[in-house]
Amino acid sequence: MTSAQPSTLTLTEFETLIKAIRPELHRYVAHMIGSAIEAEDIVQDTCVKAYDSLTSLNPQSNVRGWLFRVAHNKAMDYLRRLTNQEIELLDDYPMIAEPDQPLEEEELTMLALSVFLQLAPRQRSCVIFKDVMGYSLVEISELLNATVPEIKAALHRGRARLRELSPTVGVNPPHLDDYERALLARYVDRFNARDFDALRTMLTDDVQLDIVGQVKKTGASEISARYFYNYNQRQDWRLAVGRIEDRLAVLVYDPAQQSSPPAYFMLLTWKESQVSSIRDYRFARYVMRDLPIDS
Repeated sequence: MTSAQPSTLTLTEFETLIKAIRPELHRYVAHMIGSAIEAEDIVQDTCVKAYDSLTSLNPQSNVRGWLFRVAHNKAMDYLRRLTNQEIELLDDYPMIAEPDQPLEEEELTMLALSVFLQLAPRQRSCVIFKDVMGYSLVEISELLNATVPEIKAALHRGRARLRELSPTVGVNPPHLDDYERALLARYVDRFNARDFDALRTMLTDDVQLDIVGQVKKTGASEISARYFYNYNQRQDWRLAVGRIEDRLAVLVYDPAQQSSPPAYFMLLTWKESQVSSIRDYRFARYVMRDLPIDS
């Protein structure tokens, strides 16, 4: 007699799946909404919903596909709040007799995340799954509950539209606040000098710390005791002021890898010249994958 299959995923199985799929979820959502930074919040919301639904998930079902659908729906909700944009149905497209050529890696590299927003949502979804993430038509069909011909039609429209768009879209960044840049430069200088006592004076008493995907803390004392201490024990970082998605950011480089791009970044917000929040992406480095970096 064979033993019965478990009716739900174990917590360990689920956490393993989440850890493996989280970078893919982020890449998909980032292209759907045009922002790698905002995408991480949507991925976090997806993971929270997934944990809340753990007891009802059947391990024999397509949990991976379910996670992508949850992330997709949350991305659409985010866009609706911003633009009142409706989801376009796949079966609105005419059939395409012959498949067109997928977007090449060089073409994808030249396209900023924000350019994908100029596609209809379903076109965008199909192009991301096929050309950015390398999914097969059958896999996309299962994820989107659509036929392969419908997906081919959406791919054709989406690829054609992206090839029409100028790669120079958004190349002129907005002017960034010089005062905030000066504050950030002072923070970076003190961090690089390991003058953490001085950094402590730059924090508000109720400063919020979010080590993305790991832990959240509140309070200058807590951050000084743990966060700054942990950085002081490490030698694998060097900070610089830069820009990510048209906002000022702290870029973090590995000193052992000269001429390499930044490994990750931090985002700070300010209240009356003091740091009111820190968002550190040290443990979410996959966010860097599709980000254009400006020093």
